[in-house]
Amino acid sequence: MTDLTLMTSASDPASVLPSLALLSHRVRVLPMDAASLVKMPESTVLFLDARDDLATAKTLCRLIHASGLSTPIVLILTEGGFTVINSQWGIADVVVANASPAEVEGRIRLVTERGNMPSGIQSNDNSPQDTDGLIRCGDLIVDTNGYTASLHGHPIDLAYKEFELLKYLVQHPGRVFTRAQLLQEVWGYDYYGGTRTVDVHVRRLRAKLGGEYEHVIGTVRNVGYRFDPPEDDKDDSAARANATSKAA
Repeated sequence: MTDLTLMTSASDPASVLPSLALLSHRVRVLPMDAASLVKMPESTVLFLDARDDLATAKTLCRLIHASGLSTPIVLILTEGGFTVINSQWGIADVVVANASPAEVEGRIRLVTERGNMPSGIQSNDNSPQDTDGLIRCGDLIVDTNGYTASLHGHPIDLAYKEFELLKYLVQHPGRVFTRAQLLQEVWGYDYYGGTRTVDVHVRRLRAKLGGEYEHVIGTVRNVGYRFDPPEDDKDDSAARANATSKAA
């Protein structure tokens, strides 16, 4: 039997993830707010209701990690919620609200066996970021700690949101993001501007990167944008991957 905490704003907690009621675990229900974090025991698995309020759920995930808590978080979602979830949320797992009891039981077991380290903040050998916070892509260097970027050793004059957009894209090389996803991740859920804001900032970024590097921010027609590392950087990554596979 595992100690579980369900954090939700629903008037009927049993309707959030009905399968929980069919399992033998202890389930504690708490309101979905920051004050509830101090009421959680140290050894619990947190089921966070993100079905109707992704913004609050993301804020709570960040508060949990900022406070140093090691509580594993399982996010309860609808199908539509999967479009905005990524590793930056620092969650251990996700489950759809209508999941079967067997699936929920399996996810609880996997989360508890993995330990309390959320999957989103585990180390990743393929990450381009060094321990000093520097992300190097050819001659482009993004300093995530110092909020600066440089190209060929010369600083790039970037506005705050231009830097945030560049950093986010560089941290996810090759991954395609829609304009709506970038707007949510870089500008936040409380931003009321349109997705054209993303296009404007991408255009400015390309101009500041110059002719040689403007192509690293690629356009995926009818979808959005992605970061394409310089060819030399791609070749190095491929060589490392090939060497690793041979060693295995």
